[in-house]
Amino acid sequence: MKQIQTIAQGANFAAVNVGKISEIIEYELPMGPDFTLHGKVFAGQAVGAVASEFSFQTLVPGQDSGFLHTHKTHEELYFILRGEGLYQVDGEVFPVSEGSVIRVSPAGKRALKNTGSSNLTMLCVQYKATPFTADDSPMTDGNILQEPLNW
Repeated sequence: MKQIQTIAQGANFAAVNVGKISEIIEYELPMGPDFTLHGKVFAGQAVGAVASEFSFQTLVPGQDSGFLHTHKTHEELYFILRGEGLYQVDGEVFPVSEGSVIRVSPAGKRALKNTGSSNLTMLCVQYKATPFTADDSPMTDGNILQEPLNW
């Protein structure tokens, strides 16, 4: 089974490598005693994320995510990295392909299906579905430092 590789880590960071996008299909995620999800890897814990989770998943042609699901408190962003398929939310079905981004609130009933002739790979980012305040804006939260870059 494929494993996440640690690249570097320190007090304020962690860097990992999940491998080539074409190799995501080699991961296995145990979902219970009788079910393993092939082609999916969660990596948030590997980088020490404290307020989010993210996963990569590859579906082979004709494969779907296996079930509809919702979340209690997590909103999700799905980024389609390769391939094409159909995305379903609350009974609405629409086409997705490389470059598509889908946001789903916690209560949205969601699933994905590969309808193409090659693998479909996506990145899913989960985070708490609480609104940003004015202090959370990327334009006000960031600090540009007057320090040299050390390449």
